[in-house]
Amino acid sequence: MKPELQDLPLIDNSGSHRFELTVNHATAFMEYGEREGALVLFHTEVPGQLEGQGVGSALVEKVLAEVERQQQQLIPLCPFVTSYLKRHPEWQRLVAPAYQRWFQPAQQ
Repeated sequence: MKPELQDLPLIDNSGSHRFELTVNHATAFMEYGEREGALVLFHTEVPGQLEGQGVGSALVEKVLAEVERQQQQLIPLCPFVTSYLKRHPEWQRLVAPAYQRWFQPAQQ
């Protein structure tokens, strides 16, 4: 995560079922819900003026750290989160067992 994004707070806007990260007066967010006792991540959105600055990745990393802190399991339905998890396998430990197969190498 870029140093300038590390100290920005992750906001859990539970009323809107989304995590928010505000950078320079613009807010990136990740929509979530709960299923089978796990946190489901549905969709990540980064405003155009923040794209390409690492804000989306910082948001994912902060959410994953929060999931771990709360000792929850994760169901990553958001393609951005799934892509992040494939690039950062150290976070795959949070994925609920029924969804681990998404991160297994393809059988030949």
